[in-house]
Order: sequence, then C-alpha cells, then structure tokens
Amino acid sequence: MKKREYEIIVVGASNAGGMAAAAAAEKGAKVLVIDKMGSAGYLYRETIAAIHSKAQKKAGVEIDRNELVNFLSTFNQGNVDQRLLNTWADNSSEMVDWLDEQVLRPHGAYIKATPDAYYETERNHAFPTGNEATAPDGKYWQMGYGNWVIAKAEELGAEFAWHTKLEKLVVEHGKVTGVIAKNMKTQEPLAIKATKAVILCTGGYGSNQALMAKWNPLGLKTNVYTDSQRDDGSGITAAMAIGAAKDEEPASIVFNRGAVPVGTNAEDFYEVDLTPPDDPGYLWLGSYPMLKVNLNGERFFNESAPYQFQMTAASKQLGYLSAMIWTEDTMSDENLKQYHTLGCSRLGFPGIFTGEEARKEVNDRLKEGLVQKADSIDELAKKLGLPANNLNKTVERYNEMVASGSDTDFGKESYRLEPVAKPPYYGAIIGGRLLATLDGLRVNLQMQVINQQGNVIPGLYAAGNCSGGFFWGIYPDHVPGLTASHALTFGRLAGKYAAE
Repeated sequence: MKKREYEIIVVGASNAGGMAAAAAAEKGAKVLVIDKMGSAGYLYRETIAAIHSKAQKKAGVEIDRNELVNFLSTFNQGNVDQRLLNTWADNSSEMVDWLDEQVLRPHGAYIKATPDAYYETERNHAFPTGNEATAPDGKYWQMGYGNWVIAKAEELGAEFAWHTKLEKLVVEHGKVTGVIAKNMKTQEPLAIKATKAVILCTGGYGSNQALMAKWNPLGLKTNVYTDSQRDDGSGITAAMAIGAAKDEEPASIVFNRGAVPVGTNAEDFYEVDLTPPDDPGYLWLGSYPMLKVNLNGERFFNESAPYQFQMTAASKQLGYLSAMIWTEDTMSDENLKQYHTLGCSRLGFPGIFTGEEARKEVNDRLKEGLVQKADSIDELAKKLGLPANNLNKTVERYNEMVASGSDTDFGKESYRLEPVAKPPYYGAIIGGRLLATLDGLRVNLQMQVINQQGNVIPGLYAAGNCSGGFFWGIYPDHVPGLTASHALTFGRLAGKYAAE
C-alpha cells in the first residue's frame, strides 16, 4: 500500500470488487482494493447471465427483457425490488461485452453464448441467459480469468492490498470517509481514508455459523456443507453497525450435491469447505432429477425442479435429508444426457463434467463410504439406513410409472423418468451445499447503501452478495449465471457511480 488516502476503497477483490475497481479506475479515480485473503481470481464465475450481449446476438439468442424480469419477480413472489431487476437487465450486456473485449480477448479467450435452455413444464421454465467465459480452444471455460480482471484494474491504476481485512467503517458528519482495517499477517491496524466512497463487495455470511443461526436458521439445518469459506458477513455487519438496512428474509444459492455419511444428524453437521477444488462430499450427480426419497424410504416430491427445491422439500421431512437412488445404467452418457440439465450440472461443456467424470466421482465417493452400492434394494436400504419394506414399495411403484411413461404421483416429465430396475443399485444420503447467501444490504439503483429510514448513507456503496433486494428465498438456477452477473454488473455500476 503506497499511501493511506484514496478516492475510493473497494472492500473485496472477487467478482463485484474487481469489476468495481476497474470501472472506478477507468473513470480516473484513485482506487484501493483491500482483501483479507491472498488472491481472488479463482473465484470469478465462468457462466454469466445477460440479455442482448454481442455474443448472444451473434448466436441468435433472443430473450424478452420484461418476460425474464417478471419471471424472476414471480419466482420470488414479489419479494424483490423489481427496479433492481430492471437495472440488471438493462446493464448486463454492457458488462459482458466489456469483459469480452477488454479482458478475455486480449488473452485469446472470449465470451460464447449458450443458445438453448431446454424445458417442458412451467416448473422448469428456463432462459438461455448463459454467456460463457471460454478458453481459446473453445473446449472449456477459461478458468481463473478473474486474475485478468484484477490485472486490468491494476493496469488502469487501481492498487490491491492483500491480507488486509475490514474491521469497521469510519463515519464523519454522517458520511463514510474510510475504513479501519487490519493487516492479517502483522495484525497491524490500518486507518485508510476514502475521499469519495467505500464500496463493499465482501460477499455473504455462509461461513459464519452464528450469523446463519440468526439470519438463516433453516438453511443451517438443510445445508451440510458451505462452499463460501470466505464469507464471514463482515461487510454486512460493518454497514449495519452504522445504521444500514438489510434484507429481512434469507436468500441463498444452494446445490443438492452434498453427500454425507449414513446416520448424519443434519442439525449438527455443517462443514465449512476450506479446500477447493477438492471439496469434501461433492456429488455432482445429486443435481440430476433421479429417484429421491425421504429417510423413511418414501418418495415425497417431484425431483424435476430447480436444485434448491430438494432441500426445501426435505425440510418438511424427518431429518432434513433425502436419499438418491440410481443404477449403473443411469450413469451412461446416453442416459445422463437425456435429463437436459442446465448450467454447471449440464453434461459436457458448457457444463462441469462428462459421463466419465461423473462415474469416477461416484467411485471416489464409494471408496469414502458416502455412496453405497448393492445387488438388491433390500441390501441398499440396509446400507442407507432406510426401511427396506418402504423403499421396495417406492421403487416398485416408481418403476411401474416409468414403464407407463407417466408419473401420475408427482408429475415428473416423461423424458426424466429412468427405471431403477437393474442391479447394481447405488444410493447416497444428500443434503445441501451452500454456495452463497444472497440476502444483504439494501441498496438503491445507484448501488448506494440505504439506512433504516430509507435514506442514502453518503459515501457507502455495495455490490455482489453483500447487497440485497435482488434475491429472495431460493435462487432461480434456471436462469444460468444470474448470481455471477448480479455481482459483476452491479460491481461495475457501483464503481462508475462512486467515481462520479
């Protein structure tokens, strides 16, 4: 850190923070970014939602702005500020185009639009919003491109102070004028002045169990892992300490991919993942709509739904967990492809894995005892700790409906019906993986943080997962890349507005 006074201080160097720093520096502001960790580039997400980006126009992707915004508002039962949704929709393409032209293409990478988002029922209404940060060879995502965003911000003049943690905000005469921070290596306190603004881009609070218990207690029960290891809620609590308003109800993005040992008590099991990408208990296959039952061995919901519906449905069942049942045949490339999953669970790029990788992961979880394998349903039930009589009845009933081509019990689409009729059988006990909390500080359309009276707190902005008003309850994962785009788009806007 070269000096102790800047025009703008950005707290957090991930998606929102890097974009905020670049945008503010682009406008000529003197910018400092502080981040408590030693790097952040690996955190930038590769699938980025937008409408009307240049890549989408090139691919012939047409998305009606009002249809999408109203879908999102309806999905969240109106518990969002629809003006913020409009603001995102109207600025998302500019952000993606800037990223493509200023960051990716100089390195040979580029944005490629995903032209399809297959669905058949309203329950799975989907939009082809994905803009993929694609590697030069076009075969996979450009992982780690966030390092290029940070380098671009530095090229524009922004400074980065790593291992520097926000302690509190400084307020003078009602205006935020800087931060008190701490050097995480030396424990030295630092007072840094911001003559224009502080922009909070600190993420959510998923790794802070005390805040989870306070703000999202059901999420603490239904999630067994959190992949948001950096998210301690420090930016949110620092702003609330000076009167900032926060969303009153929880919001989160959760994957149904958390395999746990048989007999796990979900209320006592909550592991903070500190070792990406070797995430403990990860089972990507959990996001495929195969047969799922409660801990009594009974089917209890339509498995064909956004990921988080599974944990919400399981929260009304004994033990907050569910079991997934499948066969060797289920894991063939052909059968996996028929599910037409979206986003990161999609088979093949732009998805995370291939059939071969899916089968390898299942075998890895088998060795760890997190997936069970059996030659009969009775044996599988015993290994999973489920009532064998109930599970046999459930599987028999399910296979009858698969054979008839119609799920008359819960209405799952016929193309997602796969028999559980041929050994070997597989099973796993599944809970949620919290990717991030999404309820945060209330902001206006210029990303300024507002207080409990609805007034702007001068000198304070927020973007990304520490900002609120945009999500509620369950994340709409059938709009691929939305949370990443929310952070990147609003980070860019916050930087622009703060620099004015």
